[in-house]
Amino acid sequence: MKKMLFVMNPFAGQRRANRCLADILGIFNRAGYRVTAHMTSCPGDAVGVVADLAGEVDMVACCGGDGTFNETISGLLKSGMDIPVGYIPAGSTNDFASSLGLPLNIRQAAETIVTGAPRRLDVGQFGERYFSYVASFGAFTKASYSTPQNLKNALGHAAYLLQGIPELSQIKKVHVRLELDGAAVEDDFLFGAISNSTSVGGILALDPKQVDMQDGKFEVLLLRSPMELGEISQLIRAVQRQEYNCNMLTFASASHIRIQAEEDMPWTLDGERESGHKTIEVRNLHRAVQVICREEAT
Repeated sequence: MKKMLFVMNPFAGQRRANRCLADILGIFNRAGYRVTAHMTSCPGDAVGVVADLAGEVDMVACCGGDGTFNETISGLLKSGMDIPVGYIPAGSTNDFASSLGLPLNIRQAAETIVTGAPRRLDVGQFGERYFSYVASFGAFTKASYSTPQNLKNALGHAAYLLQGIPELSQIKKVHVRLELDGAAVEDDFLFGAISNSTSVGGILALDPKQVDMQDGKFEVLLLRSPMELGEISQLIRAVQRQEYNCNMLTFASASHIRIQAEEDMPWTLDGERESGHKTIEVRNLHRAVQVICREEAT
């Protein structure tokens, strides 16, 4: 009988997955898996459990939000094991699961884990930490994960937030220098994201044709800080029209990024806060993990 480690965050989202736990385990058992289940109790718990037990199982599956998936991937990479990972998205945003086309229905996602096929995906290394789909900084870093979905109206989330800025004094800009595979970009930015996803920081949706999640490169999006009120309107139009290479936005691809910034500038990795760094290296770990997706999505 095959063995599976199942890690679940019982506090994710609205705790909706808790009501489906028996169904999830039943689906895994009927597919021939002997399941060891672990309920996480604190941040970082999943990293340690997966790192310790990945060598004893044939597959790791997790249920929770993007942060739970991040911890599961981090633990697997720390273990050195190369086994498939299944993901049941049960968080409040589930940006990464949407990029992969995973079902948001709990039972359907569990079925996908036992009927789907592994797909090799890139992973980001941010100093000593990992991220599965985005590392972001700037004005929207926190708001992109805390704003209710129903407020992300027709303007788009970033445009909605920009519309609420009545004067330049409210804009919190950050000065950052980035070397994108050696090419330097330096300016005052409102927001920046290093992404491997069709959703950039929960703010912008990218055309799936522009994003290859296994090509060894990140998509890098930088929103410059407006110098005058008129430029806010330009930025809103650029966001709405997905005009990523205009005066106010920079959109590029890179596999290795070196960043210099103020030491107290915070980051978000897959929705979780990361402390600031004066200098940080971000690397793309090409096709580092196997994530089980619907077979037609492979």
